[in-house]
Amino acid sequence: MSKSPPLFSSPKPIIEHRCIHLDLKGVPPTPERLISLLRFFAAARYTSVLVEWEDTFPWTVNERFQSETAYSPSTVKRMVKTAADLGLELIPLVQCLGHMETVLRLPEYKHLRELPHDDAVMNPLARGARELIEKMVDDVLALMPGVKRFHLGGDEAWTFGSHPDTKKYISKHGKGALYLHHVQPLLDKLNRRKIRPLLWHDMMREWDSAALRKLARQADLVPWGYHGHPYAMKKHCNQAMFERFVKHGLTLWGGTAYKGACGIDADLPNIAQHEANAVGWMEAAQRHGFAGVIATAWSRYWTSACQNEPIDGALDSALNVGVILHDGKPPKGGIEACRRELKRIGEGIRFGKVKAALDKMSESQNHAWTLVRVLRRMLVTLTRDPRRLPAGFTVKHLKNLQDQMVHVEAASGNLRKALSGLMEPLWIDRYIEERVESLREEFDLLETRYRQISPEAHAALIGKK
Repeated sequence: MSKSPPLFSSPKPIIEHRCIHLDLKGVPPTPERLISLLRFFAAARYTSVLVEWEDTFPWTVNERFQSETAYSPSTVKRMVKTAADLGLELIPLVQCLGHMETVLRLPEYKHLRELPHDDAVMNPLARGARELIEKMVDDVLALMPGVKRFHLGGDEAWTFGSHPDTKKYISKHGKGALYLHHVQPLLDKLNRRKIRPLLWHDMMREWDSAALRKLARQADLVPWGYHGHPYAMKKHCNQAMFERFVKHGLTLWGGTAYKGACGIDADLPNIAQHEANAVGWMEAAQRHGFAGVIATAWSRYWTSACQNEPIDGALDSALNVGVILHDGKPPKGGIEACRRELKRIGEGIRFGKVKAALDKMSESQNHAWTLVRVLRRMLVTLTRDPRRLPAGFTVKHLKNLQDQMVHVEAASGNLRKALSGLMEPLWIDRYIEERVESLREEFDLLETRYRQISPEAHAALIGKK
């Protein structure tokens, strides 16, 4: 029997810092799984873990920031020790400007919003805004005192400069100056502790040279993008942008993804998409001398979005991207080689069950939603053109949807069983409810409307239940 070639082929890594992301604001693992995932990350030859704590951290600045299943201080300390034992660097992430829903949703912080109705973006000029972020940073550092790097997020502040005060400030000083007015004291604070801050790049694309040079002295920048080659992402990022950042002295990291960038409600990663994207980022990293590349793994697109892509259904993709970041190219044998490696390191059986359950869940949902779309269009036909009634054939589609809901329910039961012990029951239930309840509501609405417009045909449906 021939021996499989080794998964990693390069004798030494192409790039020094290979970071994997834990986005804990969705589908958070149980404490035990959180710890065991670190061993998997080390086996995949990542060197660091970007930990986006969000509402899973045991906050003391305000306990209302915590979710129902927030980790205990002892779990955080255990994670820190386990990572150190494995040689993994932990890089905490605390948002400082955009994606601030966990904080700004609370009434006592409403005055910190850039716009009164929008809890996503903080007003950098609001009294107490920066001080609150400082307290959150202090909370994290109290339990993770030895970190070398700290990610402050800072991305996708879509309404930045919309408040009358911030708009006036930008017109006088520029976007970079306003951003640094808010962030620079945080950078100073971390620099004094010999901690290097990181920031996502998208808010800096239009900065002037003075602001970029100022930032370069105090923080690293992480350009990111998850679809295609980073040179081909138009205004989001491109080769000229990287060259300009480097020219101004900025140390760059790349931001690829191994899950969480394939659809707001996706269940599984698009392996081919992530592979091509990671290869592109490695090409850019080598050409421009990036310090590292982060394999991101979004669990929600934003804090109030539905959960997506549980990590335990994406371990093959995580390993595949890990190989690319180490070797600069995908492994021989492709994704199947990664799945064989999962078996070798003891993750294969559990991964297989989760992936199969997510596959079935996704397939059954997609079939049901196709029927919903067809039925809604038929409903318009029947209401606009009553000559098409009594719609007996149309109601057959409703019966098909009714039958498909049985398959969705069965798939949800299998998924619940597969994820048991990997995630807290609360998050398994909510993940499933986000998918099943929406379909139940659609079926109920459609059944009611067809009963109203075609009682005879609907009676036939009831007789078949």
